[in-house]
Amino acid sequence: MHTNPDVVVLREGTEGLSMESYADTLRERLPDHTVALARTPKEERELVPQARVVTGITIEPTLLEGADRLELFACTFAGTDHVPVDALADHGVAVTNAGGIHAPGIAEQTIANMLVFARRLHEGWRRKRNDEWRHFQSFEFTDSTVTIVGLGSIGQEIVQRLEGFEVETIGIRYTPSKGGPTDEVLGFDEADIHEAFSRSGYVVLACPLNDLTRGLVGEEELATLPPNAVVVNAARGGIVDTDALVSALQFNGIRGAALDVTDPEPLPNDHPLWDLENCLITPHTGGHTPKHWARLADIVAHNVEALETGDDLENAVARPDSS
Repeated sequence: MHTNPDVVVLREGTEGLSMESYADTLRERLPDHTVALARTPKEERELVPQARVVTGITIEPTLLEGADRLELFACTFAGTDHVPVDALADHGVAVTNAGGIHAPGIAEQTIANMLVFARRLHEGWRRKRNDEWRHFQSFEFTDSTVTIVGLGSIGQEIVQRLEGFEVETIGIRYTPSKGGPTDEVLGFDEADIHEAFSRSGYVVLACPLNDLTRGLVGEEELATLPPNAVVVNAARGGIVDTDALVSALQFNGIRGAALDVTDPEPLPNDHPLWDLENCLITPHTGGHTPKHWARLADIVAHNVEALETGDDLENAVARPDSS
């Protein structure tokens, strides 16, 4: 076991991926640094106080006692609500996240879901299951209006992939005055949301879940959408009022929904959404990618070097001097 390792990888894995492979990937990125994997709680207690950088899902505040070398906690998730950020800041430790590493996969799945509805592929799959060779009519995605709610890393990747489809795009962001990559940029206030929704054939949710966005798409917003509209939720289940969505899908208020996230999650097996043919559901798999550790290791390796050069940290969510 290394003494005074530069980086310690905590033992708890994520998304079925081995933390050993993460540690190996970090070693490839940082050949001049020592990277130690803490495989047991005992090893975590021994290694964390010696480390300069710790990376994992979260860290127990008790491990910070005596961790005088520690400068950075690199969370392996995009969200850090579960991380003791204040305790880390009090200890002089910066916090970074894994924001952006899932964006390409989520963007690809989002485009795929819109194309499924545009060409009604799910109807083709249903007829195949029933051994029916029977024609049906489809739509064109070209000339549609797509509203992307949230223009962070995921929203930007979606917009980039929409460029070849000849669609109109409306972006919703907190500060619309900053502009963005979409044809039009509006804000999160109620009037802007309804203005965008009233013109949308597809609404993609790619924003964080917070006090502003919780329940953002409710009965009123769904009523504003045209009856041929499709809602794609690639963000968090709580952004949509599930009961209102079920009602809109059941009574043709909208054409369909594609949900990678739900509220509640996981979705109970007796939930009405399962039985709706106009609702596509995937079990929060949009961000899964074989490049998970490679992308995260790129961020962490950059930040290990930045600690030594004094450069800005990538994906910083908390700095000790800003707490």
